[in-house]
Amino acid sequence: MIGRPKLVLASGSPRRLALLNQAGLEPDSLEPVEIDETPERGELPRTLAVRLAREKAEAALPRVRGREEIKNAYILTADTVVAVGRRILPKPEILDEAAACLRLLSGRTHRVYTGVCLVTPRDALRTRLVETRVRFKRLSNEDLESYLASGEWRGKAGGYAVQGLAGSFVTKLVGSYTSVVGLPLYETTTLLAGEGFPVHFGWLSPP
Repeated sequence: MIGRPKLVLASGSPRRLALLNQAGLEPDSLEPVEIDETPERGELPRTLAVRLAREKAEAALPRVRGREEIKNAYILTADTVVAVGRRILPKPEILDEAAACLRLLSGRTHRVYTGVCLVTPRDALRTRLVETRVRFKRLSNEDLESYLASGEWRGKAGGYAVQGLAGSFVTKLVGSYTSVVGLPLYETTTLLAGEGFPVHFGWLSPP
């Protein structure tokens, strides 16, 4: 398809890339950005998710527009926030922090918010927020110790990856599973299609 619009995923997350691929979308470029993800004082989890997705898009925009081969691309970003009530859980890098997250999530329902941001080729900025409720079983000491030993928690919002070992902890999920993984596919593809991106192009079989 000559002249097919280009798509940039401004994320280094292999999970988000895999989800896009699952939907038949192959980004033309990966442009991960680093921003300060510290919540503002009193900031609500849902507000944080959208703000971070938007700030990632704004950070990627000048870099993408400055490169000839992708200067007219759509730019997609996302950020996932795990919260218990108004309390925002970190993306732990140390064991004690991950253990604290898992103990807090044990036996209770929490919310996962994913903000998605799309910048169109005309630099219009569109955002969506997806909220999912997830309930964990009561975690035994063996559950905790074994999961912490796996290292799978590192850098994951709330200290777990639902698509991995921690999927066995989930007793109930209400909302979008792909949003908990890191990119809500229904909302993302609807957003892209609404802005004129050919989301079904990758579904076509070669002649």
